[in-house]
Amino acid sequence: MIPLETSRLILRNWKDSDRDLFREINRDPKVMEFFPFRRTPEEADRLLERVRTLIETTDFCFYAVELKETGEPVGWCGLSDASLPEIFPEGTVEIGWRLATRYWGNGYITEAAKSLFAYGFTHKGLKEIIAFAVAENRRSIAIMERIGMTHDPKADFIHPRIPDTHPHLKPHVVYRITAEAWRRSSSA
Repeated sequence: MIPLETSRLILRNWKDSDRDLFREINRDPKVMEFFPFRRTPEEADRLLERVRTLIETTDFCFYAVELKETGEPVGWCGLSDASLPEIFPEGTVEIGWRLATRYWGNGYITEAAKSLFAYGFTHKGLKEIIAFAVAENRRSIAIMERIGMTHDPKADFIHPRIPDTHPHLKPHVVYRITAEAWRRSSSA
């Protein structure tokens, strides 16, 4: 089903021509503020190839978000296996995003995320989608709330893969939306 289209966006696999944006996002200190690292161009390129392969083979990963009007990529948004088996049960699917800072504030992630909920719940038969972020990451939390997700304080956790050198990044909050809640909100 990928690519997906919204009124302003196309969610699709990554192209070679997107490489500069992918590198930019992975090294931008504002975008990566709540991550303990920035990726070098070589590390970003390796990640980009893994993402492209995952999209082609599983249809679950972080898709390039492209502006319909101009064809330019602005970031990514996608559904993915929650890669923390020590925290989430097998089969847990998360939604995640990153956007180049010059595109912040336009509602692109909200629009992309809502289309991915429709895709995940309608076409993939998912029962629930989660999101998690550093507890201090108010921007991501605001998006989670705007797209209809609900905080699950009992599921909040200390991220086991964040190094001790970054203790302020360890506390994470968890948000959820069920297929049933999404259907109710979509029909309202």
